[in-house]
Amino acid sequence: MSIVVCGSLAFDTIMVFGDRFKNHILPEQIHILNVAFLVPDMRREFGGCAGNIGYNLKLLGEDPAIMATVGDDFEPYRRRFDALGLSLANVRQVEGSFTAQAFITTDLDDNQITAFHPGAMTQSHLNRIDEVAGARLGIVAPDGRDGMLAHAQQFAAAGVPFIFDPGQGLPMFSGEELLAFMQMATYCSVNDYEARLLMERTGRSIESLATEVEALIVTLGAQGSQIHTAGERIDVPCVKADEVVDPTGCGDAYRAGLLYGIARGYDWQKTGRLASLMGSVKIGYRGGQNHAPTRDELAARYAAAFGETPW
Repeated sequence: MSIVVCGSLAFDTIMVFGDRFKNHILPEQIHILNVAFLVPDMRREFGGCAGNIGYNLKLLGEDPAIMATVGDDFEPYRRRFDALGLSLANVRQVEGSFTAQAFITTDLDDNQITAFHPGAMTQSHLNRIDEVAGARLGIVAPDGRDGMLAHAQQFAAAGVPFIFDPGQGLPMFSGEELLAFMQMATYCSVNDYEARLLMERTGRSIESLATEVEALIVTLGAQGSQIHTAGERIDVPCVKADEVVDPTGCGDAYRAGLLYGIARGYDWQKTGRLASLMGSVKIGYRGGQNHAPTRDELAARYAAAFGETPW
């Protein structure tokens, strides 16, 4: 029985500019912008929402079915999957394409300029949910537009409960389409910015939108998260991080905790607490997949934060 994780696999190339963009961009010349930044510090990370969520589920002891489309340059990521023991059965290579990738340049003020190439991700609709044997739970995370629509419809048609996690893909959809996603989904998870955009696009309040799903989860960063379910709101505290290094992938780690708790039949308080813990562990490391706690270490941190064991 599998947790199916639909979303992107991507390479993140992160470059650090040792100055401030504002010193090199002239506002009065913005209409003829032509700048180059020397970036001696560069690193490449394994990322993408499906990759990050799947990695965190593996840390929790799950063997997720990661469903994604990748390009001809996927080989380093393939080797990583093999090393981690993650299945490639539902990862489709699209010939003649690049794997999705982001090129992020950060300055000394933490401003960012990002270029994103979707590559093979635009072909994610080629994958089908019925290709996964024994699917019991799923998530539709940011991916190609057609793929997100198709996979939500396929989960619903198969009677497989799933989380709608629109993330940065939310602006691709109209209010009508977002409502259709909500009506197909069993759960929905967004951050506070996405929640505001969801309300704006649909013209409905969070409380009203929550009636479309069993639970609507809104993450609030350092303020924790809120789970709207059965007409109530459950407030989940943020687990204090040992160190705040990089928020990249924290939302994906949180969603892995949600999936684990739902799959195990935990109540929402416990599920939210585990999700919060996963996010707080991740934030102490650069990139979305460089934290590597054991299950025993996760259990100890959960017990220290909440006075009970997670499993």
